[in-house]
This record gives sequence, structure tokens and C-alpha cells, in this order.
Amino acid sequence: MSSDRIHAGVDGSPYEIVVGERLLESCGTILAEVTNAKRVSLITDSRVGELYGPQVSAHLASVGFEVHALSVAPGEESKSWAVAGQLLEAMARDGIERGDAVVALGGGVVGDLAGFAAATYLRGIGFAQIPTTLLAQVDSSIGGKTGVDLSVGKNLAGAFKQPLVVIADTAVLSTLSDDEWASGLGEVAKSAVISGDDFLGWLEAHGEGLASRENEVCAEAVRRCAVFKAGIVAADEREADARECLNYGHTLGHAMEKVAGFGTLSHGVAVTEGMRFAARLSVEAGHASMAFVERQDRLLDALGLPAVETRLEPDALLAAMHSDKKARDGQVRFVLMDAPGLWRCEPVSETMLKEHLTAWAESKRRGQE
Repeated sequence: MSSDRIHAGVDGSPYEIVVGERLLESCGTILAEVTNAKRVSLITDSRVGELYGPQVSAHLASVGFEVHALSVAPGEESKSWAVAGQLLEAMARDGIERGDAVVALGGGVVGDLAGFAAATYLRGIGFAQIPTTLLAQVDSSIGGKTGVDLSVGKNLAGAFKQPLVVIADTAVLSTLSDDEWASGLGEVAKSAVISGDDFLGWLEAHGEGLASRENEVCAEAVRRCAVFKAGIVAADEREADARECLNYGHTLGHAMEKVAGFGTLSHGVAVTEGMRFAARLSVEAGHASMAFVERQDRLLDALGLPAVETRLEPDALLAAMHSDKKARDGQVRFVLMDAPGLWRCEPVSETMLKEHLTAWAESKRRGQE
């Protein structure tokens, strides 16, 4: 089984992102390279647990780990303060100690939730990521952001906690639904646009193969995203500067998720709508050209990510944006593009934002008539 090992050189907490096929068959061996834990809390959701839980538990046990499996319900609703508390109580009952570890097996919700549990249990124990969705493999499992949602907004409680290792088995991607696949494609497109012409040009050339899930193309997309994000995180672990670029498309995207109701819209699909919106906002702000907007639209369309047809009120979206963690001093901030690979994060005036949100909402209404 061949694999690529990508180094995430985070200062003080370096780790590797291992990308390849059939890595679940060696996950215990890989984990044993980076921890001396005796016990592991294997946190997953009921759907992923049914598919891969027994296999992963068996391999972890085969190399000497005492495995305590914990399961949550699938979906964004599990990424809550209450569910995190239940996991912490279970870990304590299982006798998990400071030298032990958490293993997150699942998509972004499981990774964020399990990472948050690891970051807070006994003031922090080690954890590993085994992401099973495209979205998690290309984005959320890398970088050490953990957390839960609050009623006011998404990801408002959390901690930076770098994993011991990320094990991205691309073979598991074949089980994803079309909606889950599209959600991951949104983050691949985001990474390509903010990375620059090399990655963007590759994705434009291979978009059809990625949309149809060709194995080699999928593995290369995961690898490219991992290399890109690992570099960004190593330069700016705590989102003080360069890491802000990863929020491209997320200001409107997170607001849409909240207003529609968490779990109603997939994260990646909401982000692609946010990318379309932010690109047009970039033109209005005097940064990007319409040629950039059109190029991005062609890419998203080619990946099978059409504009989202939904009715959400501008005032509700604006209120959600103000509660976003990227807001500063009461001002909504957007990642705006000048061109592929050239970005800036800056406040957008209330007047401009209301104007564009109103026009955006009106276009959605016309599209549904």
C-alpha cells in the first residue's frame, strides 16, 4: 500500500498527513508511531461506525491499544456543548488518562467534536484524525481547529489542538453520497482559487475526473489540498494573518447554514455560494475583475456545483454575519480576491453588504418563479 506523507510543520506541534488507499488496514501501526497511549477513545458517528468502526477497532487492538468506542448521532446537531459533555463524561468513566489518546473516525463534525473533547479532557490529551469524507480529508481534519456550535453561531466555542497524525484513506471516499461528495468539492475549489494558478489550472484540467470520482484524480486532489493547507497552518497556526484566507466563501456560507438551520445546507455547498458572492463583492470593492468571477463560475459549474436555489432573508443573513467569529468591532469582514492566489481580508460597509445581499436574494426569488 503506497502512501504520501505530508509534513505539517506547525511550530511546537509538527505532524504528518498520510494520504493513500487502504490506510484503515494499517491505522493502528501509524498511530503507534506517534503515541505511547495504552487506551484510545475511538469517537465516531453511528453511520461511519457501522461502516468502518469494527475494522478500525480491530486494527488498533491488534497493535496493543485498549479501545473504548464512543458513538454520536450523524449530523451537525451533534456538534454541541451537550454532546461534547457526554463524551467527556464517558471518557472519564472509561479511565482515559493523560497519556492516552482520542481517535476521530468520521467527517468534519466528528473531527471537530472529538478534537474539542481531546483538547479539554484533563486539559488536553493527544488525538488523531481518520477523516472519512472528502470535506474532512481536504480541509477540516488539517490545522487543529476544534470546536462546537452555539445557538448564536457556528464554531463559537473551541480550541486550537493539533492532531498527532491525520490518516486520509482515499478508498473510503467511494461510499460517500452525492451530497457529501459535492460538499467536499466546494472546499477543493476554495483551496484551488486561493492557492493560485498552479492548483487552479490543475483543477480546471481535471475537474471532470474529480466530479466522476476517478481514483488517481481524487487522491491527487486530497494531496494538493493537504500540501496547501499544511503550509498555511505552519505559517499561521492561530489565524492571526495568512490563515484567514481559508475563510474565503465562509462569511456568507456560515450565515446561510445558520439561517437555514444547521444541517439543512451542506457546508461545502454553502461555501461555494459564498465564493460566488464574495467574488462579485470583490469586483464591487475594486479588487477583482469580472474575468475572475466568470472563471470561478465556470470551475464551480464544471464540478457540478451550481448556484444554490434557496430563499433566505437578507436581514437574517446580515445578523448572522455580525455574530460570525471573523467580525471585528461590529464590522463584517470578508476574504476578497484580487486574482487567483491574491486575497485580502477586510471589512465591508453595511451599505454595500445590504445592497448585495438584497440583489442576491432577489436573484434567488426570480430563479424559483
